[in-house]
Amino acid sequence: MELISESRCFDGMQGVYRHASAATGCDMTFGLFLPEEARQGPVPILWYLSGLTCTHENAMTKAGAQGWAAEQGIALVFPDTSPRGEGVADDDAYDLGQGAGFYVNATKTPWAPHFRMWDYLAEELPALIGREFALDMDRQAICGHSMGGHGALTLAMGLPGRFTSVSAFAPIANPSASDWGRKQFSAYLGEDKTTWAPHDATLMMREKGLDVPVLIDQGGSDQFLDLLRPEALSEAMVARRQEGNFRVQKGYDHSYFFISTFMEDHVAFHAEALYA
Repeated sequence: MELISESRCFDGMQGVYRHASAATGCDMTFGLFLPEEARQGPVPILWYLSGLTCTHENAMTKAGAQGWAAEQGIALVFPDTSPRGEGVADDDAYDLGQGAGFYVNATKTPWAPHFRMWDYLAEELPALIGREFALDMDRQAICGHSMGGHGALTLAMGLPGRFTSVSAFAPIANPSASDWGRKQFSAYLGEDKTTWAPHDATLMMREKGLDVPVLIDQGGSDQFLDLLRPEALSEAMVARRQEGNFRVQKGYDHSYFFISTFMEDHVAFHAEALYA
């Protein structure tokens, strides 16, 4: 593992690291914020999964999460959104290929050799950071935005018992019924829609739900509402009687201004579960 940078931040340390990934077959980069308490021993972890076009850097520099995490003594992990580099398949469109991994294991060419983001986030990266840093791997929570909100919800439901809590900002809530999903799932997984269901938060919520609390924030003036389909997830949560809170924030859009406004709430929500 290669250290790219370290910066002191709220009495902790914000680092950026690169490593060779067996899951994706290329070098992967991630950010990790360690609060001051990590000097004394392992601390709980909050994963933050980013959205379309993002790298590890977007949330790390724009979400305003480190200050709130430092107050709670929580580490923050900022993974990349896809494999990258020479020889990694890509597409001219912003919503397919590099920067648009959708947190799935692709099975179709040309994506299958590298686009294995589910394995990377479910297995490889947790194992790596658990070995290398002062982290309490028995206390993990997960959050994400847009495509990353989709990833946070589906990973939490697909890995029961892994996370103490899950939250999302404007998640792609029902990708099987949206152009932000049908296009990518067809490319990565093929036309058999039974392979899509384990990566659709609404379908998963209807089938299994979560045994941990959920917090969803959706901007009421989000320019992508028709693609996100928040109403489908909300209806599924009500039908499931899922423990959680689904909030529509009047006047907010899809941007990091929205995320940074409510990040304190999300970190506090996860801290309550992580320290329960």
